Amino acid sequence: MAVETPGVRTCEEEREDSDARVIARSRDEPEQFAALFDRYADAVHRYVARRIGPETAEDLMAETFTTAFQRRHTYDLSRADARPWLFGIATNLMSRHRRAEARRFKALAKVPAPVQHEEPVADRAVAAVGAAAVHQELAAALAKLSARHRDVVLLVAWGDLNYQEAGQALGVPIGTVRSRLNRARSRLRQALGGSDPTAFREADAHA
Repeated sequence: MAVETPGVRTCEEEREDSDARVIARSRDEPEQFAALFDRYADAVHRYVARRIGPETAEDLMAETFTTAFQRRHTYDLSRADARPWLFGIATNLMSRHRRAEARRFKALAKVPAPVQHEEPVADRAVAAVGAAAVHQELAAALAKLSARHRDVVLLVAWGDLNYQEAGQALGVPIGTVRSRLNRARSRLRQALGGSDPTAFREADAHA
């Protein structure tokens, strides 16, 4: 039988650690916070890059984790999953880039859709669409959404958060998330001639 060294965590235990436990330990052992970066840096980077472009994404992703590290003592440890918290920080930081984001979508609206995609992008879930492949009409429609509506629709579509998690990220009730999302989807459908580009995970709406 293998003898475990006291104080040394096994790989299996590390994998089973919730984000909350990692953050709790990092309050006394700051180096532990690196585990959170390893878990979510790529996801945060992808989300930010889709919204404001790859040029700024690296810096904003790093700032997201720097801010999270500085605020780790205020994290609600009853929430095992830190993704909504991290995406909320990233979204707040992006508020300084609203104009750049709107310009990005307006620019994408002028770029023809790739020829190799036979089916209209509007018929696919936004979650499966990379920023470079966003259809002209969809990009233009996203550019016209208000910041609060764009935040909630893209947290769900590109951040892969459910309604409850999106509410946690934005600091609003789930009812507000539903309301904003319904309005955003309605406006996107109108802009796209009735097509609904946001095939969200409806099961999550009842989480």
